[in-house]
Amino acid sequence: MVSRAERGPLADWFWTIDRFFLAMFIFLMGIGFMLSFAASPAVAERIGLEPFHFVKRHAAFMIPSIGVMLGLSFLTPRQVRRTAILILIISVAMMVLVLFVGQEVKGGRRWIWIAGLSIQPSEFMKPAFVVVCAWLFAEHARQPEIPGNLFAIILFGIVAALLVAQPDLGQTILTTAVWGGMFFMAGMPWIWIMLLGIGGAGGLLGAYYVFPHVALRIDKFMTGEGDTFQIDTAREAIIRGSWFGQGPGEGIVKRIIPDAHTDFIFSVAAEEFGIVFCMALVALFTVLVLRGLSHAYRERNDFNRFAVAGLVLQMGIQSIINIGVNLELLPAKGMTLPLISYGGSSMVAICVTAGFILALTRHRPEKRAQDRSLFRVPHGMPAE
Repeated sequence: MVSRAERGPLADWFWTIDRFFLAMFIFLMGIGFMLSFAASPAVAERIGLEPFHFVKRHAAFMIPSIGVMLGLSFLTPRQVRRTAILILIISVAMMVLVLFVGQEVKGGRRWIWIAGLSIQPSEFMKPAFVVVCAWLFAEHARQPEIPGNLFAIILFGIVAALLVAQPDLGQTILTTAVWGGMFFMAGMPWIWIMLLGIGGAGGLLGAYYVFPHVALRIDKFMTGEGDTFQIDTAREAIIRGSWFGQGPGEGIVKRIIPDAHTDFIFSVAAEEFGIVFCMALVALFTVLVLRGLSHAYRERNDFNRFAVAGLVLQMGIQSIINIGVNLELLPAKGMTLPLISYGGSSMVAICVTAGFILALTRHRPEKRAQDRSLFRVPHGMPAE
């Protein structure tokens, strides 16, 4: 245990970090690792790999991911902003590059091979984009003559265009929803809210007519006709699990779901551990988001408020999309469950998000002292 009397980076970090957030992030990653034992061996055997191939890779990805999260949690808000700008520049450049030399999987170019690793740049773009937009919104709120909102709109247009070009409609919707929420918190006029809503509806309608795979998924969702194998199988797994599940390792539906260890890990959890377990998992994500929004509500610094709210909204909306697809409440879309699903880029990137949240929610005594000094009566002046 670190004493409060100690001084130094580690002691300061220990006593200022939001330990609830830290415990929640590590606990959710632990649940994900546990579920990888349930979901991934069947997938590995089906494609001719040794049973614990994905379990070992999951563990290998967890170690650097936790290191990234803890390392970023030491940063000051200014350092978070600078780090996010650097990550955003690199990830956007890689998103442009991936359109030309990226690996095509299921009709989309979203991955690029670097040093033998398959990297999805858009995953790293998301937390950096949120932080940079929070800074732009905050600068406009602090000095209205600075066109921060305009720059945020331009940046959003660039990112959305690159996501559509891949194409990745799910990430486009996620990014748009988070950006719109932050813009709303930044005091967007009602006319902008209406225009954003019309633009979003128009974008979805355009995607339906421009991208055949989008139209196919929406049609299958609305009519129930066509190849709905994965969704139907996921629903069957949830039904089989009932309230308390079939027991660890007793699930059978996971053997035929192609993405059981990534997009449909929630269904695997439902079959083996039951609906009660899944309800508890949903409750954990809900508490995580609500705690972040509560912190943002109390925060006086505009940048911290917008950034924390945007980052927890990103995690929350991504969780809603993943779980909604598993429950057949949303059209099929490949998107991982944060901190739970298997994945290299997604796991490291979500830990970047977690690290930013931990850094921005630290209790900083020097900041509180400065806030109190704003209301202190100067020496020699009578109090009113």
